[in-house]
Amino acid sequence: MMGGISKYRKLPRNVFALSLVAFLNDTSSEIIYPLLPAFLYMTLGGASPALLGVIEGFAESVAALLKLFSGYLSDRFRMRKLPVFLGYLLASLSRPFLFLANTWTQILAIRVTDRIGKGIRGAPRDAMLAASVEPERRGLVFGFNRAADHMGAVVGPITASMLLYLFATNPDKPSNDEYRTVFLFAAIPVILGLLAVIFLVKESKAVSPETSLVRPNLSWKMFDGNFKRYILIVGLFTLSNSSDAFLLLKATDAGVSVALIPILWMTLHFSKVVFSLIGGELSDKVGRKPLIISGWLVYAAVYFGFGMADVEWQLWSLFIAYGLFFGLTEGAEKALVADLVEEEKRGTAFGLYNLAYSIGLFPASLLFGLIWYEFGDATAFTTGAALALVAAVAMISVRLERSGSVA
Repeated sequence: MMGGISKYRKLPRNVFALSLVAFLNDTSSEIIYPLLPAFLYMTLGGASPALLGVIEGFAESVAALLKLFSGYLSDRFRMRKLPVFLGYLLASLSRPFLFLANTWTQILAIRVTDRIGKGIRGAPRDAMLAASVEPERRGLVFGFNRAADHMGAVVGPITASMLLYLFATNPDKPSNDEYRTVFLFAAIPVILGLLAVIFLVKESKAVSPETSLVRPNLSWKMFDGNFKRYILIVGLFTLSNSSDAFLLLKATDAGVSVALIPILWMTLHFSKVVFSLIGGELSDKVGRKPLIISGWLVYAAVYFGFGMADVEWQLWSLFIAYGLFFGLTEGAEKALVADLVEEEKRGTAFGLYNLAYSIGLFPASLLFGLIWYEFGDATAFTTGAALALVAAVAMISVRLERSGSVA
């Protein structure tokens, strides 16, 4: 990709270690996630799109608050590895309990606990990645890390599909016990990831006590107006960004069989892998803002397409195109956070970014589910597309004020 693989061989050990952990954790998560809507919808007595929105949106919003505080505390105490470890520990402890779940409230509790772990580890991990390389390679690093994460989401659905065919009498309509058996196997990769954190990830030297004599306060005022504007616009975009579980529900409604849903999900994430490797490095070369705006425009187009799609082949095409949005935006958005904020405040900055990206998921998912229920899926997807267009236009106003930023 744009110069071969030699550039990745020169990346620091922590980048590879954290990317390995991301791969293993997402393999575990994505064994479960593609099957969760059908598990609720088909085996727990039925579940409406609104209820699915409550579960996913509430779980992500709870995690969002912890992303802010964990990022701030990692700045305050100059310690990144411990919250990363604790976050993955919670994931390894919570996911096996899906084996015992019998009600949607139990599913909610397990998902919230899992997302709390994500909230604890997210900002400190991103700060470690940002500190590992010079500014002109940050896009490459975040793109590589996201590609590793998405590769786990390629392996996870394949594993889920294989397990369904191995354990289910009818893979198209698994029983409660057959779903639970698959979920139990999902605990294995995240435990391996936890061991990788312990033995392979090293505390960043950039957050040693000698880095700065100033310990940051948890305050919105500590950041300049340009960074605040960027965070608010990210929050605006998030209102369009409802849970991807709705995409899986749309695929099911369009005729994609339950056994093929994990493969469809795998196809999306393979698309993310390819485009993340391209987009992360591209943001180092042509700038963060053009890629972010382009990615949000792609999102709007894809969501509009989901609203109009009604046959299976259209869904497969849209899932592939959806990966382009992630490739253009994920690495560029995180690299821009690092570009705009000093290192000693970076954990807090990533916490604010993750908060902005996550806090809107609950209202976005709940609103999307309600619009779908009342007016149909086409109206829900079109509303999301319109909000994304507004955010893309607003992003034009963000400037890169700090010296050394990538324009």
